[in-house]
Amino acid sequence: MKWTDVLPIAQTLVDRHPEVDPRALRFTDLHRWITGLPEFSDDPERSNERVLEAIQMAWIEEMD
Repeated sequence: MKWTDVLPIAQTLVDRHPEVDPRALRFTDLHRWITGLPEFSDDPERSNERVLEAIQMAWIEEMD
């Protein structure tokens, strides 16, 4: 997975952290969780607030 794989990342996070409300998650934690995914293979430094927000929003939509 790369940073551009917003929906697959969000779906994976839903599966791995079903008890977490992504609205209450700090971006630093979100970044750490994403880069810690075994499927993730992009440069951790290439993320930014916009990408993390898009992943967070996709995660919220997946939960609804």
